[in-house]
Amino acid sequence: MLTALGPAPIIAVVFLLLYVSCRRHDPRMLRNGVFLTAAAFFALVTVVSALTLVVPGFGFVVAFGLLLVPLAVVALGVALIANGVQMLRAEGRSLGNMLSLVAGVLVFVLPAIAVALFVSTRSGASSPWNAIGVALAVLMVFVCGYFAVALVAFAVYSVVYGRMRHGLTPDAIVVLGSGLVRGEVPPLLRSRLDRGLGIYRAERAAGRRPVLIPSGGQGDDEPRPEGAAMAEYLLANGAEEQDVLPETASRNTRENLAYSRAVQTEAGRDGQVVVVTNDYHVLRAATLARRLDLPAQVVGARTAAYYVPSAFLREFVAVVVAHRWLNVLACAPFVLFTAFLLWESFQQR
Repeated sequence: MLTALGPAPIIAVVFLLLYVSCRRHDPRMLRNGVFLTAAAFFALVTVVSALTLVVPGFGFVVAFGLLLVPLAVVALGVALIANGVQMLRAEGRSLGNMLSLVAGVLVFVLPAIAVALFVSTRSGASSPWNAIGVALAVLMVFVCGYFAVALVAFAVYSVVYGRMRHGLTPDAIVVLGSGLVRGEVPPLLRSRLDRGLGIYRAERAAGRRPVLIPSGGQGDDEPRPEGAAMAEYLLANGAEEQDVLPETASRNTRENLAYSRAVQTEAGRDGQVVVVTNDYHVLRAATLARRLDLPAQVVGARTAAYYVPSAFLREFVAVVVAHRWLNVLACAPFVLFTAFLLWESFQQR
């Protein structure tokens, strides 16, 4: 039976062991998501293969499921476009708010381009342009496949990490800022502050007294720093004044974390940190905390469902950009393979 299943069970176990080992070392590493996704994929392959061997007719069920994949892709594209339109109506026009709309359009456009490139090689006389078209189509399939897998791994581990219980005893609770609306705390930011207050109250009930650090500077379109408005909200909702130490100079998540750590240490609190943000932002904030070598773990607050797809895609793009050279290196074999196919084609002419 095991021999008939091929190498999939062994590969699944190897990736699972890598995941468990790396997660125990540091749960904030992005590679954990790659290992977990690979383990789940090969475990699924193992289960499907086993059922195909022992359940008569199960192979037809698998084949039918594969035939539904194109319909699932179409449904995904339609859902992303619909979400993009909703985002533009609810949040206004901006590049970040258009990400789900752009992604939905690309779900339809990129396969159409690849098919058109392949079909064009079947018509007319053979020419160097046909070979180039095939090479570009192959490269597009490889690169899109790579980023699709990376997105799935990032999504899977974002959910897993966001549901971990870290068991910290925090000296500080850092609440990351987001934009104010006319100088006031909007619902998105309020959800972060409420989650931070919940942790603060639980620590106080346990006899501990961490400091609350609302973190955020003043944007070009904001009448006051985010940290100041956040501190006002915390005080109005039960936090003790001596426990609230706002950070008001940061301009991005990295600075939120670094500057808040400085505020924490200046207050004589150099212990562990719980960072609070929204659920879609948890994993990227955690990876930044790791790169800054902070003794911090990140927890998420709930976000309106319609807001999550665009916000999550924005986080994925930010992670890709932050690790751009790693991604270039990962895509290099695809480029080299495509170049080899192209060279072989010209050699045969």
